[in-house]
Amino acid sequence: MTSGSGGRPGTPYPAGLSEEEERELQASYRGFAKTFDEAENDLKVARGRQRIYLLSQLGTATLTFLLGYTVIVGLWQDQPFATRYAGLVIVVGVWAGMGRLFWINRNRIVEKNAQLRNALFDRQTAAAKLPLDSPSGLRIYREASLDLIEQYRKGAARNRRVHNFFQVVIITGSITTSTLTAMNEGSNLALRIVTSALSALVGVSAGITGYFKFRERGYNLQSTADDIEKHYNASQFMLDEYAAADAAHPLTEHERLRMFARFVERLKEEQRKRELQLEQQSSVRDDRSS
Repeated sequence: MTSGSGGRPGTPYPAGLSEEEERELQASYRGFAKTFDEAENDLKVARGRQRIYLLSQLGTATLTFLLGYTVIVGLWQDQPFATRYAGLVIVVGVWAGMGRLFWINRNRIVEKNAQLRNALFDRQTAAAKLPLDSPSGLRIYREASLDLIEQYRKGAARNRRVHNFFQVVIITGSITTSTLTAMNEGSNLALRIVTSALSALVGVSAGITGYFKFRERGYNLQSTADDIEKHYNASQFMLDEYAAADAAHPLTEHERLRMFARFVERLKEEQRKRELQLEQQSSVRDDRSS
């Protein structure tokens, strides 16, 4: 592979940039990309801890209220002193400790977020130095499409899980409501309350699935991810559109990479249009119902 320092037509390296210099830029970009991924992962971990601390605070606050109520009204009068008050003190201490950890972790999230922005800026700066008119930039784009495929598939799996959860609620709730209605002759107040609550839960679940269309969103994301993967493999092994009409003169790698980038951008645009179409359908249905 020849260097393009002279800027001759057909060479894969632009004028003023040798192959060695481009490799150094690629190594720098990979280093900044790794730093960005680590910062992003640290931020996700910190946010996960924040949610755990928040849930722990809510749980201990509930226990504090219950224990305080039992102490105040004297429901534990037959129990020893330690049983009456030690539990309350311990729970209050745990709640205060979780509150302190929550506040400390909040500052860490701010710091991790700043590190993530700095890493993103460094990665973008390194990417800006890479030549766009050489195969290396297109190779990076093709490899980055694997992350896009993973992102779409995770979104599809998440939408399927949510859709299946609400479908289970609707099915089991409908059957349980019908059974309780048949069992109750109208004299049992508890069964009437439970039946009404289940009926309301089924209605809310059906409304949520009808408005947000989790199944359609998951299907669109999965189909887009499969199409991108198909083009990724086809561009690598010169299949379908990436195979030249004349077998004696196959498409060059640069041509296949450009064709792959064109297909991926088109698929991403179609995915965005499908998302907007689902949003518009939900908005129109909401306006009609109101």
